[in-house]
Amino acid sequence: MRNSFDWTPYRRSTVGFDRLFDFLETGASSAENYPPFDIEKIAEDHFRITVAVAGFKSDEIDITAQQNMLTVSGRKAPVAEGEERKLLYSGIATRAFERRFQLADFVRVERADLADGLLTIDLVREVPEAMKPHKIAIGGSAAPVIEDKKAA
Repeated sequence: MRNSFDWTPYRRSTVGFDRLFDFLETGASSAENYPPFDIEKIAEDHFRITVAVAGFKSDEIDITAQQNMLTVSGRKAPVAEGEERKLLYSGIATRAFERRFQLADFVRVERADLADGLLTIDLVREVPEAMKPHKIAIGGSAAPVIEDKKAA
């Protein structure tokens, strides 16, 4: 049975994240589900991605942000000789992984932390000043006359 989640309320309250929601609705359903992750809205323009990476150390995880793509990958370091463990049962997945997140325009990675087996990546949406809406004052005077110098 496939779990589906209705992203419509989130689409209405966020602008510029359409590609992210499209990815979650279509791409994530066909992708592998390892490692699991959460995406949460912290504030108006602050978001957090939390990825469950139990068993991985910070030097075994790579986070790359390029244009509108955030890639999180992990690969366990090879076990040094003499440190092999004799496991009777292994339920903690430590296989290599790669997760890709499509980011909206003007979203940048602010920071990343690893604690208690959870990798948290904080994202901030910063729209440049020139792209933000601004009020246009309506002047009471007539428009300036532009004279044609060739006619003079």
